[in-house]
Amino acid sequence: MNFDGSRGGAFRSFTDLASSDAEPAESQGDLRGVSCIVCAYNEADRIRNILDVIVGHPALTEVIVVNDGSTDATEALLKTYPSIRLLSHTPNRGKTFALSRGIAAARCEYLMLLDADLAGVTPADIDALAAPVMRGEAEVSISLRSNSLWVYRQIGLDFVSGERVAPKWLLKGAVEAMQRLPRWGGEVYMNEIFIRQACRLAVVRWPRVINVRKYAKVGAWRGALAEAKMIADAMRVLTPLGLIRQNLSLLRQINRRSWRARVKGLLAEWAPF
Repeated sequence: MNFDGSRGGAFRSFTDLASSDAEPAESQGDLRGVSCIVCAYNEADRIRNILDVIVGHPALTEVIVVNDGSTDATEALLKTYPSIRLLSHTPNRGKTFALSRGIAAARCEYLMLLDADLAGVTPADIDALAAPVMRGEAEVSISLRSNSLWVYRQIGLDFVSGERVAPKWLLKGAVEAMQRLPRWGGEVYMNEIFIRQACRLAVVRWPRVINVRKYAKVGAWRGALAEAKMIADAMRVLTPLGLIRQNLSLLRQINRRSWRARVKGLLAEWAPF
């Protein structure tokens, strides 16, 4: 079936998705381990919540923070973490561009992408997000936070979640295209790569983790406008029909076996001796 009609103008303009014949990163000299990428714009009041968890975390080989033209004290705060690889640019270019810079700079064979405005994250949450990919149960993992939209929690997938783990080879071929995408089109674009590559997908529930909403940062009206812009950017990459088709495709790719294995493991732990 041809779904070209479900793709927005931005997607049709930037068709250089990661090549299906791309070679795994191990064959191209990447370091073993995980590069963690966090994109930040004016997050000085919140970013410590995530930095204090990921800096020095044993599952992460490097932490890259892309300061996307912040005008507050974000950069000064980041410089108090000397082990961070800090990438800064001005003016603000949007999350998708910032993500592309982090992906291009990453030195490890796996990528972990995290939002800068998370609250309630623990080291165990980081382990849980990485585990399905690192154990070979899935090619990609995506978080499902406690304050994801109700409909996402009901279907068991937040397709625009900013927290994901994937092999770098899946995304590095899309860096140039991502730099020309709408400011908030990155997650939807990456999803199309995961679908094209038929990646097994694991959804990792984060029952105590939330992301701070736009209205809590900038007020109700400006927050509502920012949320509307995010939706509009997604629909510049895919039409409404395309977004429905994408969700259905991703749901088919969820690695159900990894969840069954997890349930069996939990039952075994709680079984009476």
